[in-house]
Amino acid sequence: MAYQPRGDAITPGGRITVTPEESPIISAMLFAFAPLHKRAFGVATGVAGAVVMVLLTVASIVLPGARAFPLGLLGQYFQGYSVTWPGVVIGAAWGFAVAFVAGWFAAFCRNFALAISAFLIRTKAELDSTREFLDHI
Repeated sequence: MAYQPRGDAITPGGRITVTPEESPIISAMLFAFAPLHKRAFGVATGVAGAVVMVLLTVASIVLPGARAFPLGLLGQYFQGYSVTWPGVVIGAAWGFAVAFVAGWFAAFCRNFALAISAFLIRTKAELDSTREFLDHI
């Protein structure tokens, strides 16, 4: 069974031979090392951040024991935020914005680290394959 890599995974248009036992492993490796979509990851973390801010603010408004938690100090960082019902909406917007940026940056860093790792591994393999080149001249 021949496996055709996408893009320049091995070499442009190159082929590698894969046994049927290795096929699930290759599929799993391609899935594990696939780059993250930065915007989608940012939106996912942004929604989670907004939900956390809404839940914290609503809990602080509704639950009497939660009022002792100094959640109002977030107003120092998030302009317009307060522990009120309008503050729930403002806090959700700020939570989404901050978590979106953090998620986008985390996906960017992961993709960048994987790209550097792949480059280093590919370069080392190419150097190893041409190491004895001058010995044959």
